[in-house]
Parts: sequence; C-alpha cells; structure tokens
Amino acid sequence: MAPQRHRYRFHGHWDLDAAPDAVYATLEAVEDYPAWWPQISCARLDRHSGTLGVRSFLPHELRLTARERRRDPRARVLEAALDGDLTGRVRWSVLPHGTGSRARFEQDVELRDPGMRRWAPLARPVFRAAHSWVMRRGRRGLRRRLERPAAGI
Repeated sequence: MAPQRHRYRFHGHWDLDAAPDAVYATLEAVEDYPAWWPQISCARLDRHSGTLGVRSFLPHELRLTARERRRDPRARVLEAALDGDLTGRVRWSVLPHGTGSRARFEQDVELRDPGMRRWAPLARPVFRAAHSWVMRRGRRGLRRRLERPAAGI
C-alpha cells in the first residue's frame, strides 16, 4: 500500500439541470471532454482505453492512461483504471436528483510522478486545491454543454 502522503481520495457531486441519461451520455463521450472541459486533453488508444492530460493552475500536466473497467448505461456508471502520473481508479455515477441529475465523482489514486512525490509532504494542500480547481471548471463546462449540446462550446 502506498504511503498516505502519496494517496489521494477525491469525491464530490455536480447537481445538473439535465436528465440523467443526457448527463451520462455526455460523460461517456470522453473524446468530447476537451470541447467542454479545456483542462482535459485526450486521445483514444483503442475501444476501451486512451490517454489523458490534466492541467490545473500548477505548472505541470498530469499524463494518464485510462482503461475502461465498467460502462453501464442502465445503471449510469462509468469506471476506469488509471495509470501514469497517477494510478488507481475514477468513477462517475449519474442519478436522478430533483428535476435534474446528480453526477457523483469518486477517485482513489496514488501519485506516481517522481517530481510531485518529492513535494507531496509539503504540497498536499496545493495538490488538493488544484484538483478542486479542475473539477469546478469541469462542472461549469458540463453545465454549459448540457444547456446547448448541439452548439458545442
């Protein structure tokens, strides 16, 4: 098991004014993320995996490979294994909430990037703040995307 200083567990939710199936479909189309979430870049490797770049306010881009572990449109659950600068998993669950949806996000990862690992004991609060910053921008972009899906962003 990784030392706690290198392990991160993130979770949260985004309440959205859109039907759960529409939210799930947008989250499922990972190759479209850069259109509404500019902090994410991606390229498909094959039908079930791809590479991701994640940029925050820090002067470093996380490079990841994501491999699909679960894609369940009926339950509206997406889960992927991550490798690269982070290893672990990420999961989206989309549920009805009020007149719209709640997209729940869970991430359990170990920091593998050697440079960032060196700074982890001191920079942990900064790394958490960077993650929150990226997620806030993702929520904002997804809301805009769902308001006008055909127009793009």
